[in-house]
Amino acid sequence: MQYVGIQTQQSRNNLRSAFLLFLFPCLVTGLLYLSCYLLILFGYDKSMEVEMIPIVNHFFLSSLPYVLGVVLIWFLIAYWANTSIINSATGSKPLDRKENKRVYNLVENLCMTQGMSMPKINIIYDNSLNAFASGINDRTYTITLSEGIIKKLNDEELEAVIGHELTHIRNRDVRLLIISIVFVGIFSMLTEITFYALTHMRVRSSSNSKSNGGILLFMLVALLIAAIGFLFASLMRFAISRKREYMADAGSAEMTKNPLALASALRKISVDPTIEAVERKDVAQLFIQNPKKQTKGLYSKLSGLFATHPPIEKRIEILEQF
Repeated sequence: MQYVGIQTQQSRNNLRSAFLLFLFPCLVTGLLYLSCYLLILFGYDKSMEVEMIPIVNHFFLSSLPYVLGVVLIWFLIAYWANTSIINSATGSKPLDRKENKRVYNLVENLCMTQGMSMPKINIIYDNSLNAFASGINDRTYTITLSEGIIKKLNDEELEAVIGHELTHIRNRDVRLLIISIVFVGIFSMLTEITFYALTHMRVRSSSNSKSNGGILLFMLVALLIAAIGFLFASLMRFAISRKREYMADAGSAEMTKNPLALASALRKISVDPTIEAVERKDVAQLFIQNPKKQTKGLYSKLSGLFATHPPIEKRIEILEQF
């Protein structure tokens, strides 16, 4: 694997973050115009002398400031509340120093050797083996470890896992992933709200059938737009290179001078990485290994094409060649 320096990796992730921040309002604007076009198209009377496109443009320009304003407020709330969102989605809790001095000592020693600020430390009370890093700045950077990984790894293996997560923080991987999680979350929520409204509509009387038909049409268009938005936002996730895991593995080997310790840790993690509390796919990409139960068969092979993590066997093979 070609060597990429820390500064280069940080610059790449900063550019990717900026690109996603730019792409998101473009995507929202495009979907808004599409929705305006479809709504006007379904209600447009060809016998009218007025052309349809000027009506669409007027409707679009009138709606744009309000839509962008609502989305911006929603994004800011989700962006700054990402810590509580992730804690809720993973079931993680703060780990007190008195509860486990061993973990704190390992984290502090690595941070001192790298000149990094000490992140917060959380724990997931699950006997499986997994870990992840999160946060957007020094105040919110957090390393979360499962109870199982703390108990079942020796000091060298656990130090290597912590080094992997510290590298994600140092390389700005976590900030990039948080942004993608927020984007996917917004479109996912819009899709769910629209689908809920669509499935709970009630036709009260036959006399209102025309009105109900118009509402149903509007909801179907809204559902289509939300689904398209969710699809594109999900594709943003897959655009984030899986090489970030290889880079974090290399960073851990550099920090600890012990690549075989991380290889051994990954081998143990691969046996049981499933964290029961984690159900969201966007949050799952934060972990050192996908914490969701893996499917088997043809679907598993197809989903592997869009996996957010490289095969753990390949990662172990590379580490053993250091």
